[in-house]
Amino acid sequence: MSRPQTSQQHAHTEQASVAFGNWALPKLCKELQDEDLVTRQRALAALCDIVHDPERAFEAILNGCMERLRELLQDELCRIKTVEVLYVLAAQSLGRDAFFKYDMMVPLANLLDDPVDACRKNVHQTLKRMAEFPSGAVFMVSMGLVPRLVLKIQVEAEDIRALILSTLSSCIMVNAHPAIECDIIPVLRDQLSHTSSDIRQAATSALVGISVPARGKTQVCEEDLLPLMVNLLSDSDQVVIANAAGTIMNTAVITRGKHEALKAGAITPLLRLVVSENRAVCANALRALTVLAEVPSARAQLLEHVPLLKTRLQHPDSIIQRAASTAIEVISWKP
Repeated sequence: MSRPQTSQQHAHTEQASVAFGNWALPKLCKELQDEDLVTRQRALAALCDIVHDPERAFEAILNGCMERLRELLQDELCRIKTVEVLYVLAAQSLGRDAFFKYDMMVPLANLLDDPVDACRKNVHQTLKRMAEFPSGAVFMVSMGLVPRLVLKIQVEAEDIRALILSTLSSCIMVNAHPAIECDIIPVLRDQLSHTSSDIRQAATSALVGISVPARGKTQVCEEDLLPLMVNLLSDSDQVVIANAAGTIMNTAVITRGKHEALKAGAITPLLRLVVSENRAVCANALRALTVLAEVPSARAQLLEHVPLLKTRLQHPDSIIQRAASTAIEVISWKP
């Protein structure tokens, strides 16, 4: 049975008619290099709509749109929309493959210093999306992008800064050493008290990755970050809390990290988090307590809280069950 077409459906159909009728892809890709500015801009706008559909995006790539987009990144009057098209393509596997095949990352990164805020924001949105996938993050690290991004944190506006921190966090997860070598920890430290939860989330997420390698653990201690992490266990944002507990957990693997976390009073707030219904918060708190319990004085302090930990053994999530079981085993150990 036919139904009345809504105005939204009608608009979509009309848009599709333009995109797939008068603006057939071979012609569209050709118009991306037209001498007339309006023609190029109209072609970009149509392409941006088309590439939301993976099948049409694939056809556009086959028709040479990536080569045209690469050229348009240097067009001062079209580059903002060009990056927007790339942002849409970066959400698709075939689009990300095309980024590497057509070497889009380098000209994209060249726009980090673009004078137009909207252009830089589009660039950072695209980089963030690419970095969310391991292949993208690995490539950014290999092309030496991490030091450049670190330098941008303190000079960019709040919304762009959050994007940069998220991109860096993804890069650090695949290889923390370039970030450590360019002294990122003091920069991240300055973001921990920011009023934006997005910035605090991204900064603490980066610290979780930084605290994985031995050198990172040492620097977290040297920069006296553990007291700040303990304070963040009371943050209003659950992601920030989970990341703070994760950083304590990672850093407390080394002896200095254990003692500094205990000195900062980590046990009490971590115990409060054991009953959290947020899986990441609860699991990281349990794991942090497990590592701290390797210190005899902490183990003695935690013994009286074993009944609390046992309540987590009945948790429906197996990750929480295992974390609680391990914590109880370590705390209950007797030499």
